Amino acid sequence: RLLTNMKTWQLIIFGVTVHLIFFYSIFDIYFTTPLVHGMTPYVSNPNPPAKRLVLFVTDGLRADKFFEPLPNGKPTAPYLRSIIENRGVWGVSHTRVPTESRPGHVAIIAGFYEDVSAVAKGWKENPVEFDSVFNESSYTWSWGSPDILPMFAKGASGDHVFMDYYPSENEDFAAADSSKLDTWVFDKVKKFLMEAEKDQALMKKLSKDKVVFFLHLLGLDTNGHSHKPFSLEYLNNIATVDDGIQEVVGLLEEFYHHDNRTAYIVTADHGMTDWGSHGAGHPSETLTPLVAWGAGIRHPRGAEHNTQTYEDGFAEKWKLDKLQRSDVQQADMSPLMAALLGIPYPVNSVGALPLEILDIPLQDQTEAMFSNAQQILAQFKVKMELKKKTTLSQTFRPFLELTEDKQVLHVRKIKNLIKDGLFEDAIKESQQLMALAFRGLGYYQNYDRFLLGLSVTAGFVGWIFYILTLILRDHVGLSYKRTFFDELNSPFLLSKKFIQGLAVTVAVVIILLLLVQSLPWTYFMYCLVPVLLWKLVLESWPIYVTAAQRLWDSSRSPVIGTTLFCLLILEAVVAGFFYREIFSIGFVALGVWPLLAYRTRSRNQYVWLVTCLLLSMFPLLPVVGRQSNYNVVLLAGILAFIVGCVIDRRYLMNVKGAKIRCAQLTVLLAAIYNLWSVSSSIRRKEGLPVLNQILSWSILVTSSLFPLLSPTQVLPRLFSIVFAFFPVYLLLSLLQEGLFIICFCVVLFSWIQMEKEVHIAKEKNLLTADFSSSLSGERHLVAEDIRRSVFYIFFILVAFYSTGNIASINSFEPAAVYCFLTVFSPFVMGGLLMLKNILPLVLVACSFQTVQILTHIPTRALFLIVMIMSDIMALNFFFLVRDYGSWLEIGTSISHYVIVMCMNIFLMVLFGVSHLLTSVQIRLSKS
Repeated sequence: RLLTNMKTWQLIIFGVTVHLIFFYSIFDIYFTTPLVHGMTPYVSNPNPPAKRLVLFVTDGLRADKFFEPLPNGKPTAPYLRSIIENRGVWGVSHTRVPTESRPGHVAIIAGFYEDVSAVAKGWKENPVEFDSVFNESSYTWSWGSPDILPMFAKGASGDHVFMDYYPSENEDFAAADSSKLDTWVFDKVKKFLMEAEKDQALMKKLSKDKVVFFLHLLGLDTNGHSHKPFSLEYLNNIATVDDGIQEVVGLLEEFYHHDNRTAYIVTADHGMTDWGSHGAGHPSETLTPLVAWGAGIRHPRGAEHNTQTYEDGFAEKWKLDKLQRSDVQQADMSPLMAALLGIPYPVNSVGALPLEILDIPLQDQTEAMFSNAQQILAQFKVKMELKKKTTLSQTFRPFLELTEDKQVLHVRKIKNLIKDGLFEDAIKESQQLMALAFRGLGYYQNYDRFLLGLSVTAGFVGWIFYILTLILRDHVGLSYKRTFFDELNSPFLLSKKFIQGLAVTVAVVIILLLLVQSLPWTYFMYCLVPVLLWKLVLESWPIYVTAAQRLWDSSRSPVIGTTLFCLLILEAVVAGFFYREIFSIGFVALGVWPLLAYRTRSRNQYVWLVTCLLLSMFPLLPVVGRQSNYNVVLLAGILAFIVGCVIDRRYLMNVKGAKIRCAQLTVLLAAIYNLWSVSSSIRRKEGLPVLNQILSWSILVTSSLFPLLSPTQVLPRLFSIVFAFFPVYLLLSLLQEGLFIICFCVVLFSWIQMEKEVHIAKEKNLLTADFSSSLSGERHLVAEDIRRSVFYIFFILVAFYSTGNIASINSFEPAAVYCFLTVFSPFVMGGLLMLKNILPLVLVACSFQTVQILTHIPTRALFLIVMIMSDIMALNFFFLVRDYGSWLEIGTSISHYVIVMCMNIFLMVLFGVSHLLTSVQIRLSKS
C-alpha cells in the first residue's frame, strides 16, 4: 500500500521537493519582477500646461462598444463623441495579457506591466512597492472600488492620496443593474466639491498645482459579466457614464472658474468578450478606448495627420475615419499624465510619451521626451549595475549597444541638439535612446536565463533517468549487485568512489562560483539538484548495461515497440495543448483500440466505442464565446439521476451501499432543484436567494463525506465517488460540462472493466516468468502497464481540456459560481472554479487506482511510470516557453509549462487522495 510503504513516502517527498524546485524556477526565469529601485526621478515638463488632471477609468469598457454608433445612428456616448469631434483626441489604448483590473490599472497609473507573480500574490495589497502618478502628485483624490483604490494609496509616500470607496457587497453580479456603482462615484464627487466650497483647508489643497482626481467606474465591468457587452444594460451603462462625466466636468469647470488648466482623460483598464469574460488576449479584451481633452491636449485634426498606418478599419466602422487617430500602449498614459502635470515620471514606468496627443511648444516637447528617455535609461543603469555586482567581472557580458561610453555619447548629443535649437532631431535621438534602453532592460532581465534553463534541463533529464533506474531495479527485476572483483575490473571513471568524488567536486565549484557572485539562494538549488540526481543515476550504471543486454537478447520483446508508441502518443498529447482537435482524434483511436487489439468481443467494448465517439465531439466545441444554457445543465442532472436509479442493486453489494445511493440521489435532486431555482432568479434579475446559497454550500460540504461512508468494495465506492462529485460539478456548470462528465464516467467504468478482462485473458496464456513475483510479493511490470499509464495521462489531460483551454481558464466567468456567491470575491470565486477543474482529475485518479487493484500492478511502479511520462511532457513545454511574439503567445507557452508542472506535483497528491477515497471508510455504528 502506498500510504504504508515508507520507501514510497520518501520517494514522494523527494519527488515533490525536486518538482517544486523545477516549478519555482519558472518564476526566476520568466516571472522575475521588472522593478528596480534607486533611480533618480526626472521631472517630465518644466512648463506644465495643466494644474490638475481628471482620470476616468471605465472598468471593462470595450473600444468598439464605446465608439461605434447605435443601430439608429446615434452615438452610445453623445457627450464624449462631441468631445472627440470638437475638442480633443481619440484613439485605442492597447492592453497586455492578463487583461485583468489590477495589472491594467498599474499599467495606466504606474506605467509598467506588472509581472504575473505580483498579480498572484495580492489583489488589493501591493506585494512590491512601486511609484505612480498618484505618488508624484501634490494631492490625489480617488473614488470607486475597494479592490482598486487601496493599492495606490498604500504605495504612496506621505499622506496625500485620499480615497473613498463603497462596500464590497455592492459589487453584486446578480444585481438587476450595476450602473449604480458609477452613479455612487459621481454623487460622491458632487458632494465632495460642495463640501470643498465650505472647507477652507480643503479648498487650499484643491487650489494647488499637480492635483489628480481619479474616478474608477466599475459598473460596466459588472454589467458586462452579468448581462454581456451587447446587452441593453451594458449599453445603457455607457450612456450613464457619459452623462456622469459630462456633469462632473461641468462642476469642475465651474469650481475652478473655467481657468482652462484642467486636463481630462477617459480610458479603460481592459475590455470584455461577447460572452462576458476577460483575462485572455482576444481583441475585444485588449482594445480599450482613449479620449483626452483639456489643458495641454491638442484639438481634433484631420486624418491626413495620422503618423501611423491603421489597416484594421476601426475608424471607418466607428465613423471616425475623417479624424486623426492616436493609439497608445496602455503604459504610455502614465508619462502622458506626468507631462501634463509637470510631475516626475514614475521611476518604474516603461511608457513612452505620446507626443502627438500634446499641444505644447516644440521645445517643451523636446525637454519632456528627453526626460522620458533619461528616466528609462536610469532603470537600465540600475539593472546593469545590479547584474554587474552578481556576476564575475571576467564573465560579465554587457549590452554592447548601450555601454557606458555610448550612454554618455547619446546624452551629450541630445543636449547639444537642444542647445542648437534642433528640437525635432533631439526628439528623434531621444526616441532612439529610449528604444535602446528598452532592449537593454530586456537583455538584463533575461541575463541568467541560459544558465538557469541549462540547469533545469539537466535536472529534468537526471530525474527521468533516476526514476527509470528505480523502475528497472525494483519492478523489472534488473537489480545488479557489483562484487569486489567488478570494482577491480571496471574502469576507474565508472567506479562508485570516482563518481562520488566527481559529484562533490562539481558541487563545491558551483557553490563557490555562486557565492562569489552573490546570486540568490534559489540558484543554488537549480544548480545543485542536477548534480545530486546525476550522481544517483551514474552510480547505478550497471543496471542500464543489464537492461541493454536483455533487450538485445530478446529481439521480440514488446517493450521497445510499446515504449516508442507511447512516446509518440505523449508527443501527440503535447500538441493537443495547442490543437484541442487532437484529443478528438485520440478518443476515436481509443474507441477502436479494443476492436483492433483483441479478438474477443464483449458488450463493454461497444459501450466503450460509443461513449468514446461521443466524447470526441466535446474538444471540437467552442470553449469561449459560449452563452450559458442552464437547460442543458439541468438535462445532464436529470440523466445522471436516471443512471443512478437504474444501477443494478447487486453492484452496491449490501444494504448500506443502497442507503448511501438513496442519500446521494436525494442530494443530486436538491442540486438540480437549486440550479433551476437560482437560474430562474438570476434570469428575473432578483439575485441569489440566501436559502439557495446556503443549500449550495451545504451540498458542497455533505457530498464530500459520502465516499468515506460507503463500502470499500470497488464498484460501490466508485459509484459513491461519482455521485458525490457530480452535484457540486453540476452547480458550477454553464453548458455542456455536465453531459461531458456523464460520458466521461461511462468511459472510465468501461476502461476499468476492459482492463480487468484483458488482464484475466492474458494471465491464462502468459508464461510464469512474465508475471513472476518480486521479493515483495508483487508482480513485475509488463508492456501493457506502460499502455495503461499512457491512458491515465491522456484521461487526465482530456478531463482538463475537453471543456476548456488556456483562454477559458484565464477568462473570468462569474456566472459559473452564481449558485454559491454573486458578490465579487476573486479568491473564493477562483477557488471554486479551480475545484471544478480538479474534480474530473480526481475521478480519473480513482479509476486508475481501481485498475491498479484489479490488475495487481504495483502502485509504486505505476506511479513511477506516470511520473516519467509527465516529466517528458514538462520538458517539452520547458523548451516551448517563449519570450517573443504576442503577449498571448508568451503567456500561453508559460501557462502550458506551469499546468504540466502543477499536474506533476498534483499527481503525487492525487495518488494519496485516490487511496483515501477508495480505501478509507468511516464507520458510524457497529452495524
